[in-house]
Amino acid sequence: MQGFLNLNKPTEFTSHDCVAKVRKLLRLKRVGHGGTLDPAATGVLPIALGKATRLLQYLRTDKAYWGTIRLGVKTTTDDLEGEIISTEPVRELTLEQVKAALGQFVGKIQQIPPRYSAIQIDGKRLYDLARTGEIIDVPARQVEVYKIEILEWRLGDFPELDVAIACGAGTYIRAIARDLGTSLNIGGTLAALTRTSSSGFNLTDSLTFEELEAQLKLETFKPIPAVAALSHLSTLTLSAKDAKAWCQGQRVFPPDAPIGDGALRVHDEDGRFLGIGCLGATDAGYLLISQMVFEPIS
Repeated sequence: MQGFLNLNKPTEFTSHDCVAKVRKLLRLKRVGHGGTLDPAATGVLPIALGKATRLLQYLRTDKAYWGTIRLGVKTTTDDLEGEIISTEPVRELTLEQVKAALGQFVGKIQQIPPRYSAIQIDGKRLYDLARTGEIIDVPARQVEVYKIEILEWRLGDFPELDVAIACGAGTYIRAIARDLGTSLNIGGTLAALTRTSSSGFNLTDSLTFEELEAQLKLETFKPIPAVAALSHLSTLTLSAKDAKAWCQGQRVFPPDAPIGDGALRVHDEDGRFLGIGCLGATDAGYLLISQMVFEPIS
């Protein structure tokens, strides 16, 4: 079995937990995920099955979320899973003030990841360092937020804002909630989060564990073909001779190679997906460099 599973991750499961359960359900050793989700979050978690685990690095990096930001509250983890640091009722806060502050979080921005996150510093996970009480100066890094749309605004002592956020890899929605509160001088934390798309997989097409188990029982489950997750990559089609040579590690100079420095989907004349390659300029022309052979030709 190989390909992808578009899993709708349940709450209280870590991404590692999901991989372990899929491995058990499918009786498959090689299983991996494409992008960590916090235990409290739900939604799209791309799962690679079999040889498709080698393709995780080539998936799209854009993601989208629905989130609820609670204002007037600060926590240690920047979401409701952590200890409350402070609360300050802000009934006077208006939606207009929030809208004005939100604009600074769209585009390429500098963001400091939450102290409780899976990022590594000197080989150690931030959440492990935070749990020991060690104070770490977490460096800011550039991330990109494509769009923030306000879905709903609920008044109260601790107003809540529902948002839809489209962003690039490495963006923490918890950090946006925290920093929005900081910019308003009132504190903010993430109250709920659902990932609606990731790496080209969408929530509407995802499967819960219950649905997956039902399909397995009926023997109707079919993984998403590996190549379907790579539609964003340019395609290079090789002749039968070149396809065999490339799969066997020989040097191939495709005559009609698309110019560019990105990864390419390599196919044979029959449309079969062979693997991933890239082009390298040489005196003899553009050499197709193998990055991974998915379906070798003997």
